[in-house]
Amino acid sequence: MPHPQLVAHELRRSFQIGPRRIEVLRGVSLEVRHGESIFLCGASGAGKTTLLYTLAGLERPESGEVEFEGQKLYRRGESTLAQLRNQKMGFVFQGYFLLPELTALENVMLPGMIGRCAAREACAKSLEAVGLGGRLNHLPPELSGGEQQRVAIARALTNDPDIIFADEPTGNLDSRTGDAIMDLLLGLAKERNKTLVVVTHDNNLARRGNRTLRIVDGLLA
Repeated sequence: MPHPQLVAHELRRSFQIGPRRIEVLRGVSLEVRHGESIFLCGASGAGKTTLLYTLAGLERPESGEVEFEGQKLYRRGESTLAQLRNQKMGFVFQGYFLLPELTALENVMLPGMIGRCAAREACAKSLEAVGLGGRLNHLPPELSGGEQQRVAIARALTNDPDIIFADEPTGNLDSRTGDAIMDLLLGLAKERNKTLVVVTHDNNLARRGNRTLRIVDGLLA
């Protein structure tokens, strides 16, 4: 059996809210194989987004470790970790996070520009792959919510990452548009052999992955 692509060991994370300390992750361990589509589910406040961010090298745990492709993420310096995220990971968020003054194409080029390897033609092809070949020069305010999320998906693919993390990617969309976005995300991940880790509160969407992991009170149920 090949080694897992992503491994979490006993992750713990808590937050101080006034006099109370809330334990969000209480010793979470998991493994994700190459090419899997994993859905993280749970009630609001269960810790699923915190877990996603910790797996993606965005939020340091209080204890425990994350290994990605054999590398311990949180034993690396911040600049090295940022470089790894840029080159190896793609991100899709609920809020799109597109720069409103940049065109769809320019937004998709951003991760490559940060990594000094922006390829205009490849980014245009990514937009074509998500059905926006005719909207390259439109600004985000000129696009619908579903179209903006398609731009965000194209942006996540810019540097040909090994894994894509998506935090409630359909949360701001109506059910029909959300289903179409999830079809697109799952289809592209399968076609390009990408690992996909998705946070969602929608149980129907979660059933479409290879596995569903349910978080209850900071632990995997």
